[in-house]
Amino acid sequence: MDIRNELLRDLRNRKPGYGLEQAFYSDPDYFRLDMENIFYRDWLFIGHDCEVAKPGNFFTVQVGDYPVVIVRDRQGQIRAFHNSCRHRGSRVCSAERGTSAKLVCPYHQWTYELDGRLLFARQMGDDFDASQHSLKPVPCESVGGYIFICLAQNPVDFSAARALIEPYLAPHHLTETKVAFQSTIVEKGNWKLVWENNRECYHCVANHPELCKTFPEAPSVSGVQGAADDPEIAAHWQRCEAAGLPSAFRMSDDGQYRATRVPLLRDAESYTMSGRRAVGRQLSNSVNEKQIGSLLLFHYPTTWNHVLGDHAISFRVLPLSPDETQVTTKWLVHKDAVEGVDYTIEELTHVWLETNDQDRRIVEENAFGIRSPAYEPGPYSPEHEGGVLQFLEWYCRFMEERLSGGDTRLSKVA
Repeated sequence: MDIRNELLRDLRNRKPGYGLEQAFYSDPDYFRLDMENIFYRDWLFIGHDCEVAKPGNFFTVQVGDYPVVIVRDRQGQIRAFHNSCRHRGSRVCSAERGTSAKLVCPYHQWTYELDGRLLFARQMGDDFDASQHSLKPVPCESVGGYIFICLAQNPVDFSAARALIEPYLAPHHLTETKVAFQSTIVEKGNWKLVWENNRECYHCVANHPELCKTFPEAPSVSGVQGAADDPEIAAHWQRCEAAGLPSAFRMSDDGQYRATRVPLLRDAESYTMSGRRAVGRQLSNSVNEKQIGSLLLFHYPTTWNHVLGDHAISFRVLPLSPDETQVTTKWLVHKDAVEGVDYTIEELTHVWLETNDQDRRIVEENAFGIRSPAYEPGPYSPEHEGGVLQFLEWYCRFMEERLSGGDTRLSKVA
């Protein structure tokens, strides 16, 4: 049996309400199929508009086998390119981020315009056609201050995701922010374990003392059902929406992305130990309502987010190997907020730096136990782990459709 059919068999034999077989979390061939069918074909959150605020600003990212550079061109458009020179394939940009008038390959100085056009290639002969050697573009979309890319040549239409996400983000003016702090950690566990851990707060009280000072552990907050029946959440939605903030729970038909606004505990305004604001300057001048809670935005397979009144926090998930996952967290504040005056890095980041490290340990212990020959999938709590089940249902359905040829929306990878 080939590996595709083996994975399909395991998907179809999965017991409802239970986890996945060991191979899904450790097998290199299963991991390769995850990359080929999800990360190389879906829209991926990759960074923020504010990271390329001016023409010539760029940042780089590695998605599996693909190095990518994101840059703002001279006309103000955000573009993404395969970070591979059209001459001998060297990376054009090796720095994590920077500013450059042109994109110049360090190997032989082939020089590209910010829109990807090849401008200069020394001594290539009279018949050399520079127009045929532009950097290869990567489909790129910006919505509400978030940049998404897709490595497929003909990606799924992004308009449905934009229509759901944009109204929630728009009031926060995240294009008018800056990254105050960034943290990247590597969790020694499969990317699906990172997501499963994120999708429930069943573990929070025992593991996240800092987060639990402000974030509710109620499954109606972390899960995908019951929010509308929770009187506190329903009242929160009504109050926020009256103030012009879309808040009610919405999820795409395929379960890949969703957004909602949830209240924090005890009228907290921010993820701090006191519950008070971490930033003196409001994130957006358009949002003046107090105690707006947190906008929770999810888009599988790469991002979950918290957008508050005073700052926003984005999380980006990128697999490195079957048992290593990179998680990058960015704290966004108003672009004119001044460190040491409006906020301190310690207060802004303390809760989530601690929480991320706690989650890292959880995921690594989870992965360690799953590698045991004695491991077998266990049942999920229908009350507390509905979000985990929803994630697994999304993953299993998408993989089955793509491996069996049932998903006709996607074309080959670039």
